[in-house]
This record gives sequence, structure tokens and C-alpha cells, in this order.
Amino acid sequence: MMDDKTRIELEAAVYRRLVEHLRARVDVQNIDLMNLAGFCRNCLANWMKEAADSRGVPMSKEESREIVYGMPYDEWRRKYQKEASPEQKAAFEKSRPPH
Repeated sequence: MMDDKTRIELEAAVYRRLVEHLRARVDVQNIDLMNLAGFCRNCLANWMKEAADSRGVPMSKEESREIVYGMPYDEWRRKYQKEASPEQKAAFEKSRPPH
């Protein structure tokens, strides 16, 4: 069995590797991630902020996004975000759960 400290350290290492992978794969748009996996970089940033909030750690939405994107979100959008195609938008709408 693995102790909690080791498990947490491994989980943290996996998270860091995922974030680094997503930072390197700027060709993969958030809408592609949402359509294929049901989450994106913004989801990771939101989960980071929720975790901070639940522990009383001050963190803004902008700070959590910078942690995930490795730069301010607006800068990432200017550099890498492309307009979603009609096909991507249709797939996104189809994949969303009903409201």
C-alpha cells in the first residue's frame, strides 16, 4: 500500500505533467478538448480555484488561469486561440448536457 503523502506527491506530479503537456500543445484548442474529453484548460483552472476556495487560500480566477496557461489568459488567447469552426461549435452544443 502507498501512504497518503506519497500518493499526493504522485498525483501532484501527474497534474504538473498534464499542465506542461497542455502548455506545449497550443495547437489543441479548448473546444477540441471539451468536445473530446468534456474538460479543458479553463476547467482545470476552475478546479484549481475551487480547491483554493475550499481551503481558504486566496486565489482569483485570473491567477488560477495563469497557473494552468503559464501566462495571463488574455495573452494566451491572443497568441493561440483560434475562432471555432461551425463544426466544432455544433459538436460542442451536441455534447453539452441538457440544461
